[in-house]
Amino acid sequence: MVDGGRDPRVAGLSAAVSRLRDELDAYPAQLRDRRAAEDELAALDARIAAGGPTCEELRHSLLQILAAVGSVSALSEPLSGLRNAIELFGEPSGYRRLN
Repeated sequence: MVDGGRDPRVAGLSAAVSRLRDELDAYPAQLRDRRAAEDELAALDARIAAGGPTCEELRHSLLQILAAVGSVSALSEPLSGLRNAIELFGEPSGYRRLN
């Protein structure tokens, strides 16, 4: 923790959420699930402000957002940034990656 105890992972996550929100707002085409992505980003932002979501909540939010706008290539960079920020929080208990 730095800067008065603020976890830098939380700051990075907040920045990633903001960037994706901005990119989604600027994306001109109509998207069928835009509202679902916006709602999930707002919920994720609220969880961050409330003290930080759990790993499970983060992964659930990421899946919801990817399901809504993951096929939009113009958003791939900010989506990757969000995924990378979430991965910094580690894997939830009992989670095993299949390789």
